[in-house]
Amino acid sequence: MGNLHEIESYINNELRLGETPDYSAAHNGLQLSNNGTVTKVAAAVDASLPVIRKAINEGADMLVVHHGLFWQGVQRLVAAQYDKFAEAIQANLAIYSAHIPLDVHPVMGNNALLAKAVAMDSFIYYHDWKGIKLGVRQKMELGFDEMIQRIEAAVGQEVHYCRGRQEPSVGVVGIITGGAGSEIAAMAAQGIDTFITGEGPHWSYPLAEELGVNLIYAGHYATETFGVKALTSQIANKWQLPQVFIDHPTGL
Repeated sequence: MGNLHEIESYINNELRLGETPDYSAAHNGLQLSNNGTVTKVAAAVDASLPVIRKAINEGADMLVVHHGLFWQGVQRLVAAQYDKFAEAIQANLAIYSAHIPLDVHPVMGNNALLAKAVAMDSFIYYHDWKGIKLGVRQKMELGFDEMIQRIEAAVGQEVHYCRGRQEPSVGVVGIITGGAGSEIAAMAAQGIDTFITGEGPHWSYPLAEELGVNLIYAGHYATETFGVKALTSQIANKWQLPQVFIDHPTGL
C-alpha cells in the first residue's frame, strides 16, 4: 500500500512540476484526491469517462494521465462531467495529470522514449518553448522507409506521412510528440529534415511538401502512451503496487 501524498510529492519532484511550463488548461499535478491510500495504480492518456470507468473496474485507486480533467476549461458539473467526478469519488479513485513535464522528461518523457524506440541513441534537445527545449533531434544515416517501419513498430499502428525531402535518407530527425504539426515551418527553419509528431492541421502537409521536409504523423494518442506507462511503472516498482495500462485509443 502506498500513501497518495507521498506518491504525489515524488512525482512532482521527479517531473520538476513547479519548474516546467505548460498550457493553462493542463493543471498538472493531483487533480482529484482520494482517502490517501493507493493499492493499485493505472495509467492512461486521457481522463475521460470511459477511461475512469475502466480504471475503476480494474480496481485502481490512482489514475495517472497525460491529459487531465480540465482540458476543456471550466464546465458545469452536469451529465458526463458530473459522472466523471461522482464515479471517481465514489470509487476512491485519485487522478494525477502530467502534460508537458511528461513530454520532456529525459528518462520517462514521451519524446525521449519514442526516440529510443526508433534507435535515436545520441539525441540532443531542441526547439525553445517558454524557456525549455520541447523536442529531441539527431542526425541519422537511415532510409525513410526504414524509419517508417521503426515508428510503426514503436507506436503499434500505421502512420500517415508526407515525403517532402528529396534525399533517400531521413537526415536530421526531430521528434515532438502530440499535436505539434503546426510547428512544421519552425522545424524547417531549425534544419530538421524529418519531423515526427502525433498530428497537426491539414495545411501542414502541403507546407511540408513546399519546405522539403518529411512529416510523419504517428498519432497523437499513440505517441503519448510512453510517458504514462513509464511513470506508472516507476511508481509501481517503488511502492510495490500492481499496475495496469488503460488502453482507450482515439485514433487521432
